[in-house]
Amino acid sequence: MASSLLLAVVFVFDLIAFALAVAAEQRRSTANLAQNNEGIKYCQYDSDIATGLGVGSLFILVASQMIIMIVTKCLCCGKAMSPSGSRSWAICLFITTWLTFIIAASCLLAGSVRNAYHTKYRDILGERAPSCQTLRKGVFGAGAAFIVLTGIVSELYYVSFSKANHGGVPPYARDSGVSMSNL
Repeated sequence: MASSLLLAVVFVFDLIAFALAVAAEQRRSTANLAQNNEGIKYCQYDSDIATGLGVGSLFILVASQMIIMIVTKCLCCGKAMSPSGSRSWAICLFITTWLTFIIAASCLLAGSVRNAYHTKYRDILGERAPSCQTLRKGVFGAGAAFIVLTGIVSELYYVSFSKANHGGVPPYARDSGVSMSNL
């Protein structure tokens, strides 16, 4: 049967990763155009805390995914699952959890890298203002949404895997169809 403790630990990890991603979305860098004493315009960026929050969220999401994959032996290692609907669901959910995980991790990684990038361009001749590029709104938010999906699908995958692995009929317990005795 599925372990309630494992489900609770994975849920807490996913909840923390979600909270960090939402915090990163709220605290992403902003830039203002400033001018120094010589009249040279430059971009002045505020705090860079969203990068750390995004990376932290990514690491916790990876830890959550690895816990599920280690316990289930990544679906491919270990004993064969008995043929059932639970096995079919486990296979579908395994693929889905990896897809949602890759999308969530990509959003968090891209958002962290882009948020950490600060334009170095300065307008020396005073002809045009520098472009103060920042991270678009919603990148960390998309990562947070996919963290929720990954959490739900990975827990459903674990429950389906547990049912298929420990469900009633052991593999090959059926009659082979050819009797070798006269009983």
